[in-house]
Amino acid sequence: MIDSEKIIRNFIEDYHEKLEEDYLFPRFKKANTLVDLVDILTVQPRKGRIVTDRKLNLARNNFTTEDDKKQLRSYLYSFKRMYSLHEAREDTVFFPAVKRIVSGNVYDSLGEKFEDKAHELSGQDGFEMIVDKVAGIE
Repeated sequence: MIDSEKIIRNFIEDYHEKLEEDYLFPRFKKANTLVDLVDILTVQPRKGRIVTDRKLNLARNNFTTEDDKKQLRSYLYSFKRMYSLHEAREDTVFFPAVKRIVSGNVYDSLGEKFEDKAHELSGQDGFEMIVDKVAGIE
């Protein structure tokens, strides 16, 4: 449990979401494009971090009571529900629009910057190591 939550915290929250907040969301706001969606995509991860913290806290306490287990189920359901919607909006609306608001050169430059950040976070083979960890958890 703790390993999966660490992946969520490190890769999804501290890497993926941080890049969106730092490099993509401001471009959408400046272009006055999908601003309402960007606002939603900004709030959801903040709430997701709260849920991740709560899941980690329960896991560290080894789910000592039935109430802990009930809370965990509730947190897992909330997390899954929110991120399913979040990911669907990103995949179908937000990410396709990125190419419409930045030039090809900027798009390529952002891709390189994101890759550099991934290497800073996880090392040269970091993404592959994360995929292997996820496979091991599954």
